[in-house]
This record gives sequence, structure tokens and C-alpha cells, in this order.
Amino acid sequence: MANRAAIIGGGVIGGGWAARFALMGWEVRVFDPDPEAERKIGEVMAGAARALPMLYEAPMPARGPIVFCKTLAEAVEGASYIQESVPERLDLKHKVYAQIQAACDPLAALASSTSGFTPTQLQEGSARPGQIVVAHPFNPVYLLPLVELVPGPGAAQETVESARKTLSAIGMYPLHVRAEIDAHIADRFLEAVWREALWLVKDGIATTEEIDNAIRYGFGLRWAQMGLFETYRVAGGEAGMRHFMAQFGPALEWPWTKLMDVPEFTDELVDLIADQSDAQSGHMSIRELERLRDNNLVAILRALKMQDAAAGKLIRDHDDSLRGPLDEAVPMVTVRRIVPVDWTDANGHMNEGRYGQVFSDASEELMAHVGADRAYIEAGNSYFTAETNVKYLAETLAGEDIIVETKVLLGEGKKLRLWHEMKRAEDGELMATCDQFLLHVSLESRKSCPPLDHVRENVERLANLHAG
Repeated sequence: MANRAAIIGGGVIGGGWAARFALMGWEVRVFDPDPEAERKIGEVMAGAARALPMLYEAPMPARGPIVFCKTLAEAVEGASYIQESVPERLDLKHKVYAQIQAACDPLAALASSTSGFTPTQLQEGSARPGQIVVAHPFNPVYLLPLVELVPGPGAAQETVESARKTLSAIGMYPLHVRAEIDAHIADRFLEAVWREALWLVKDGIATTEEIDNAIRYGFGLRWAQMGLFETYRVAGGEAGMRHFMAQFGPALEWPWTKLMDVPEFTDELVDLIADQSDAQSGHMSIRELERLRDNNLVAILRALKMQDAAAGKLIRDHDDSLRGPLDEAVPMVTVRRIVPVDWTDANGHMNEGRYGQVFSDASEELMAHVGADRAYIEAGNSYFTAETNVKYLAETLAGEDIIVETKVLLGEGKKLRLWHEMKRAEDGELMATCDQFLLHVSLESRKSCPPLDHVRENVERLANLHAG
């Protein structure tokens, strides 16, 4: 039976949860009394289905269904994981938990997306307090991996571990918050920055756009891959964090900020903020802004992935876990993937260099299949490409689902010749071909030499298999 998740509340956060679970192969049951819920979640799902697969080189799991249920009891039946994302009213959450626990599996993890309430508050008066934890995500849930997992003192350890395993399995990073605290961890930083931003606008120091530019062109990019303390450690130079603290610590006593004070939230301040935000971004629809955001996040995260750093390392490790052995059909499908946005050029289609990468990825998958994998390379042996001939037959656009079919045309001694055909997965249209000739080499001498026996035998076997 497929894994089943229940999503209670289908707003922006609930819709993001539903999309991530479904795209990771889970069956998703949704309950939301809003008559527009199915349309809204459908639109979120469309954006997620386009963006999330761009983070992965491995083929995504078969997409799970999203079923919209008429009752809450129907949604939670048989679910091993339940995510509540109803409005931030404690009385409403308590009412929802009572209905959930009356119908759900007692061993299911029941997690709340709340950004403010603590687990102890959520657990008050519940039939099974130990079943309830906080799993606070960040928008868009289907792209950002952080989720604050807050068990509180009343949570059952098996529930916490079950939630952690589930969240990790769908590619998220569950940050275990050891102690209950209002707004958990991350939102406390956001609250501090938000307060200071309100003062800067109110006092006429900066506009909303100037503040956003200060973040996205500066420290926001540093924070995205190093966080706060590691960034400041680097700022300390060779002397490290101690030097930084000694140099800049006294500045904390300077009257730079108004973080301990809050501007009065008047209609005038709301109008000022809203008007400036309209001037900054009002020319774009919400869907256009979401697509721009998703494109930027994909590009940033993929860049981090190439460096095996921060959130990119998490994606790389998860990507590797999704890979399975190649099927020795004729021809062999060596690549299944979505074309990411950072592979396109000014014309809007995949640039020439990325075709080379696709075919290189195909040959590397075949190399690993025959035994010329990373361990083989570390032992001093490899195949080097001596010649390629690529033909471009059709435009390839970002977001398109492609496959590469590979045949071994020649496998004799140190010589290997591969024929690759890149096709659109949807209709099988041939988009590009590559005739690739490789030589086996010793990495010590950097000269050609015969492969080791087990690799040679596998290559010859495939060559015979593909000869027809």
C-alpha cells in the first residue's frame, strides 16, 4: 500500500504540503471546507510539479494522487502522517484535533504547521497529547527544505521519530527544536528583521524596495549558504569567530536598532507599506511573482548542489537516494529528468553546453552500471571522451521532461563507442543525438590502456546485447 498523508487545511501552506507529498510519491488526502480549495491547490500543484523536479537529476517517484475528501474523518483514515494547517486560532485547532483523533490511526504522527503556538498549547485537552507535534515549514513548502520539528515535553518519542523519518523521506530537513519557545527559532529572526524594516519605512529612511534590495543583493545570499554564525566567523578572518566577537561585539551596545520597541501599527503605516509594495511589485501577478521566486530558488539551490554545500548537499544526497539500477533494455534509458531553468540561454531554450552535460550524464550512468564507478576512478582507472558529434534536432525548453536512450555500438579492448538519443518523454520526439567515442585510460600514466576484466566483460556483454 502506498504511503498516505492527510492534509487538513488547503491554504498556501497546506497546498504546498500536499504538492510536496504527492510529488514524492505519497497518496494525499485533503480536507478543506473552502469550495475553492481544489482549484487553489491545483494551481499550487502545477507550480510545484514544474519547479521541484528541476532540483533533481534522478527521475522523480511516480506522482501520488491528491484526493479531496468531503469529511475530515475520510481524509485522515489510514494516514500514517497528518499535517494540520488551519488558521492560527487555538480554539479551532483544538476542535480539529478532537475530530482527527476520533478517526485517525493512534500511531499516526499529527503535526501542526503553526508558526506561533507551542506543542503544549496544542496538546491541551486532547485525547492523545503525545500524538501531537509542531512541524513548522516555510513557503514554498515544496521547495524550501527547512521544517522546525518541535515535540514539546508531552510528545511521544515514537511520534517524533516517525515524523522525522517521514519529513526526511520527502526531502525536507527537520530541525529538532529541543525546547518550547514562542515562534520557535526561525520566525524569531524574521520578527526582528520585520520590526526594524517597519521602523526604517515609517521614519522615511528606506522604501520597501530599498530594504528588499539590501537583503537580496547582500547578506541574504550569504545567509542562504552559510547562515548567521558561519558568515560572521568568516568575517573574523584568519583569527575566526573570537576576533569577530571582540571587534564587533561592543557594537551591540550602540543605539543602531529599535528591536526592543515596536512602531504603532496605525492605518497610516499600513497604507505606507502597502502603497510602496504596490509600486515595487504591483506590475506582476501573484502567479508571476511565484514563478520568479521558484525560478530563483531553483537556480540558487542547484548552484549550492553543484558545490555540495548547505541545502544543496541535502538535495544531492536525496537525489542520490532516488537513483536505482539501470534496466538493461535495448536501448538503455540512462537519463530521465526535467530540464531546469538554469540550463536555458537568452533564446529561452537549452544551450549547447547543457546538451553535452546531458550526454555526459548518460555515459556516466552507463559507466557506473558496468563497474567504472567512483570507486573504480579512485583506484586509478577511467574512460575519457575522445570525440563527440552532437546534432540538435528540436528546441528543448525549461520544464520539459526528457529521457536519453543509449546503445553501446562498440566495446572492444580500450575502445568504447556510445550512441545517445535525447527524446521528449511526453511524445518521444527526437530532440538531439550524440555519437560519443571514449578510450579507457590509466589515471596514473594518463595514457590509454585496457579496462579491468570485470568492466571489460560488462562492456562486451552490452555491446553484444545492443548489436541487433
